[in-house]
Amino acid sequence: MTATGTTPRAVLLPARVRLVAASGLMLFVQLALIRWSGANLVHLSYFSNLILLAAFLGIGLGFLRARRSFDFGRYAPITVLVLVAFITVFPAKIEGSSTDLIFFTEVRPTGLPTWVTLPLVFVVVALAMTSLGEITGRAFIEFTALDAYRWDIVGSIGGTLLFTVISFLRAPSWVWPSVMLVTLILLYGRRLPVLSWIASAAIIVILVLESVAPGVSWSPYYKVTTQDYVSEESGPWTAIQVNGIPHQNVLDANKRLDMEPMYGRPYERAVDNPLGRVLIIGAGTGTDVALALKRGAQSVDAVEIDPRIQQIGVEKNPNQPYADPRVSVYIDDGRAFLSRTDHEYDLILFALPDSLTLVSGASQLRLESYLFTRESIQEAYDHLSPDGVFAMYNYYREDWLINRLAGTVEGVFGHAPCLDRFTAVQSLAVIAVGKSADNAVCAPGAVWERDAIVALGEDIPVPSADDHPFLYLKNASIPGLYLLVIALILGVCLIAIRVVGGPLRQMRGYADLFLMGMAFLLLETRSITTFALLFGTTWLVNALVFAGVLIAVLCAIEVTRRFTVPRAPIIAGLFISLAVAWLIPNAWLLTLPVPLRLLAAVILAFAPIFCANLYFTSRFKGAANPTAAFAANLFGAMIGGCLEYLSLLTGYRFLLIVAAVIYLAAVLVGRRHLSGAPVRRI
Repeated sequence: MTATGTTPRAVLLPARVRLVAASGLMLFVQLALIRWSGANLVHLSYFSNLILLAAFLGIGLGFLRARRSFDFGRYAPITVLVLVAFITVFPAKIEGSSTDLIFFTEVRPTGLPTWVTLPLVFVVVALAMTSLGEITGRAFIEFTALDAYRWDIVGSIGGTLLFTVISFLRAPSWVWPSVMLVTLILLYGRRLPVLSWIASAAIIVILVLESVAPGVSWSPYYKVTTQDYVSEESGPWTAIQVNGIPHQNVLDANKRLDMEPMYGRPYERAVDNPLGRVLIIGAGTGTDVALALKRGAQSVDAVEIDPRIQQIGVEKNPNQPYADPRVSVYIDDGRAFLSRTDHEYDLILFALPDSLTLVSGASQLRLESYLFTRESIQEAYDHLSPDGVFAMYNYYREDWLINRLAGTVEGVFGHAPCLDRFTAVQSLAVIAVGKSADNAVCAPGAVWERDAIVALGEDIPVPSADDHPFLYLKNASIPGLYLLVIALILGVCLIAIRVVGGPLRQMRGYADLFLMGMAFLLLETRSITTFALLFGTTWLVNALVFAGVLIAVLCAIEVTRRFTVPRAPIIAGLFISLAVAWLIPNAWLLTLPVPLRLLAAVILAFAPIFCANLYFTSRFKGAANPTAAFAANLFGAMIGGCLEYLSLLTGYRFLLIVAAVIYLAAVLVGRRHLSGAPVRRI
């Protein structure tokens, strides 16, 4: 007999191992869906939160279904197959036509319209995660609430680590459904329906075909596709697409310079610069590195965040710049590299560092978001030699973005930068500035002039900042497209919870757990963005933070299991830790040596999470209906995911205030539980 008084069905694995495996599978598939769907639907490269919110909804619905007789979890591969087949048949590229929020590309959409694709994907992902959530929920009810939560977190940590290892190995996409099939076989054995076997095989076949297609490979960030060409103008060259978007072209540096003179502008502005040491952030496949070497650079530090893109440069670049002994390669986040290096540079170049993707788990944080803030430009200034020059160039697409960046540079350097524009091509521009006004020589009429721009009535948006690093958002606002998507999500959720989950009264007593889920998601977002700023927006930092959050939760569970901690001190500790995290700015942490920075960041980020989960577990362990209580918490997390978008208005630091207010509401709503009042059983 189980803790709930029911007799479990015969299964292949012991109950504890089954719960760990089911929970690990659930999180693994969630991460895989975010990764694979975003690689094939450009909509989701910029709205990755959509998959996360759908996953929270689906897992919550699965937990509500856990006590029903029909086991929907056995058919999980079928729902995943529907998603994979839909995206395979209707892959999409998004057209960045908004003037208030730039999607950094200009490709025409394919497949179905966005307003059709996004809702369908949301619904199908929610169905897929409902089936996987139900598997976990059925294992969940065989334990007491706290033991179930404990093994669920252990499984989540395992699923996270497994996905991290697979990402590190750059495994092809067919590995993900293979992991799902093997785990389902272990969970169900012969009870796994034939239809699920067929669906799993179909998914694997589809993704094998994707993986063996010419030029397809995976980096930790993208699905990368390369294609070789030969033309009279440029000779042999290689086109690189990432997540279905044209990203880089690999060709001879001299031919590239003839075709796109912007690559040579920084050197033309840096007259008489010795180029003793050059830093290139966004080194990519090595074109900028090759040009720096041709211009006489004595030493080049080449920083590229994506190891696969750099590897393609090693394999394909005809100039072989990465083989030159003058070049040092760093696979790292550009801002993080700047914050750690103690070198001075004669030229610092931000070379087209547009990522085309978001950091998983954070609503609008892109890989390069912290590179273009006012504080980052100050870091670049501080690392220039007295004769140094800083330059950046890109296809900016909007005049206001050029003005924002030029205004940021002017504010940091104290004088106007050179601005070379190539207006025929998507507002292509080069911004260059010397550490002193004499270091960079501008062409006649190629100086950015604030007063002249204001006189013409053009916009000069305020610089982006570390707390509000949304470079491509013109003003602090939530774009109407996001508000519409959030409204649709909330409407679908209300209907789905009522239709699939049944009467809402089974969660009536868990409003405080619902609020805790909202606040916890905001704390997690704050942790991810803080570590991204302090240590880089790399996939590894993101994975380690996610694992760290789960470990902090597990520690809170273990403390609750072993000790009876009064709730009043727990609540006091929660609000004190939130206040301390609010009072200590990230700017101060960035001044610390890396070991001390790491220690301080771990304490400030995970102390509130630990205290919040002490409070949650002390409440959750007495839940009369653990699956309904856990579902309420997950639905709250989904709403918290929507509240993340407040950061577009307020910045990330303010999310701590929002979390504190929500936790206060949870404390007030849960007063009767604090006082030890009996919990009515459903």
